[in-house]
Amino acid sequence: MNSRKDARRGSAADKNATSTQEPQSTFVAYPLLREPVTGSIPYQRNKWHPTIDRSLILLLTMLCAFTRLYQIGRSNRVSWDESFFHSRFPNQYLNRSYYHDVHPPLAKLLISLSRFVVDGNNRTIEPKGNYPPDYNYTFTRCFIALFGIGLAPLAYLTCLNLNMHRRTCFLAGILVIADNALCVMSRFVLLDAPLLFFTAAALCSIAGFQNSRHCAFSLAWWRWLLLTGISLGLVSSSKWVGLFAVALVGLYTVEELLNMYTDFTPATTALRHFGARVAALIVLPLAIYMASFVVHFAVLNRSGSGDATMPPAFQARLHGSKLNHQPFTVMYGSVLNLRSMHPGSGLLHSHPHKYPDGSQQQQITGYSHSDSNNNWVVMRVGNGFNYTSDPLVQVKDGDIVRLMHKRTSAMLHSHRAHKAPVSTRDYEVTAYGKPEWTDANNEWRIEIHKEDSSVANGEIHAITTQFRLRHIVTNCLLSAAAVKLPPWGFRQTEVSCSRSQYLKSAANLWVVERHVNSRLPSVDMRPMVKTSFIGNFIRLNMEMARSNNALIPDHDKYNHLESDPWSWPFLVYPMRMLGSWNKGDIKYYEVGNPLI
Repeated sequence: MNSRKDARRGSAADKNATSTQEPQSTFVAYPLLREPVTGSIPYQRNKWHPTIDRSLILLLTMLCAFTRLYQIGRSNRVSWDESFFHSRFPNQYLNRSYYHDVHPPLAKLLISLSRFVVDGNNRTIEPKGNYPPDYNYTFTRCFIALFGIGLAPLAYLTCLNLNMHRRTCFLAGILVIADNALCVMSRFVLLDAPLLFFTAAALCSIAGFQNSRHCAFSLAWWRWLLLTGISLGLVSSSKWVGLFAVALVGLYTVEELLNMYTDFTPATTALRHFGARVAALIVLPLAIYMASFVVHFAVLNRSGSGDATMPPAFQARLHGSKLNHQPFTVMYGSVLNLRSMHPGSGLLHSHPHKYPDGSQQQQITGYSHSDSNNNWVVMRVGNGFNYTSDPLVQVKDGDIVRLMHKRTSAMLHSHRAHKAPVSTRDYEVTAYGKPEWTDANNEWRIEIHKEDSSVANGEIHAITTQFRLRHIVTNCLLSAAAVKLPPWGFRQTEVSCSRSQYLKSAANLWVVERHVNSRLPSVDMRPMVKTSFIGNFIRLNMEMARSNNALIPDHDKYNHLESDPWSWPFLVYPMRMLGSWNKGDIKYYEVGNPLI
């Protein structure tokens, strides 16, 4: 009996010893540190070694600078997309003329700043040919090359934060230096070098933040978190493709917060982490992104080529705009340009071309550019009116009006007989008939939706009054929803008569953008129009998105500059970055490095 008890005691002791030596492993999102954290330096396997790391970073920077700057000014021709980013867009910023582009403004503002520093006389550089002999184009190329030079040390720091061996970190920097594509791209005035630098900075910062996660809310933790947010704001403000970096950081953040949840982190601690990430990774990048547009709008305060992409109220506040001075109150007999409030729909337009199907009457479209075919005369119902000598009569809410296309004398018309060519749920809108004809299908009722000026007296005013045009016979609303017509409509916007009664839809709202009447005095519209940064910011980003979506390659045409993804690893279609095909001129050939 005693021997059995002793065996049991021995067995229990062995179990206790085993459990003491091999504790059961459990998942911990934020494990305890085995080494204390001192100062603001985060815990990491690769601790910062001032002598070694600084020396290696300096060496990588010098090697990268040599490859990026060597004979960078040898070619004096405007090469590749320098015609846009070193010529056209900086010209607009230096002349302060408003323009439209698909990219956010930060990188273009930096390029323009470098041009202003080296050449402050606001000269216009032609988008083709040679740079002016007295223009220091090398300075701007060197300025952009600095972003390419920064990629090598950032590669080293990123790998160091990812706890790789220092030899591996140094190799990463060497691979960046030796990549032909990165080298060539950094030697031209393009948006790609700032974009890649800010992307690399975001990756380096999030790697540093990952290393400091064990010392949450320490100085090092906040430093890396804020650097990540700043980098995301800068990369998003340079090109929208930088949003992939935002997505990467967002996925990492979601995973991190889920780990806290599954590890039963206290609610107060989890809320603090959540709030810190919202502030640093959402609010801060968004503030930087919006700040770039604040500068963009402040610099471009003169009328330019991109006016038509913005609402009339914005255009009226630009110096030199045709909308600055015009009659305020609309009268019968006035010549009007009517703009749809839907982004991308443009101005009410007509031309002598006919619809190929349906009624085969004169086309009505939306057109974004200034054109004499955008002019319409607002007329009363009936005949016998002399708009040059009769007393002036205001156009008011509830009036039934007719609109005559000034160039062809055809009337704005709709009917139930035919459907719209693309939006088949709507009725067709055409230009048909003559002013002397009596046709109820040419009659439209004005319904004021909103008055943005302080003069809300039921009258139609230029720019400030939003209204609907309701067809008398069919009860439908004149609508332009940015739907494109086929080639027979010149890819212009379809204008239809919508049976939808959604009165607040922007597609159903119109505004008088331009008002001409020789019998009325012109007034300064700028004090009367109201505009806000948030509204202009949202509208511009919507127009940028629309322009990006319109950049669809035509697969029916061969383009030697385009390539399919399958060819990228094999370097089948390199890119020629030429300023000239002439014999003897310097030419650049961008191709990846097969050894890398």
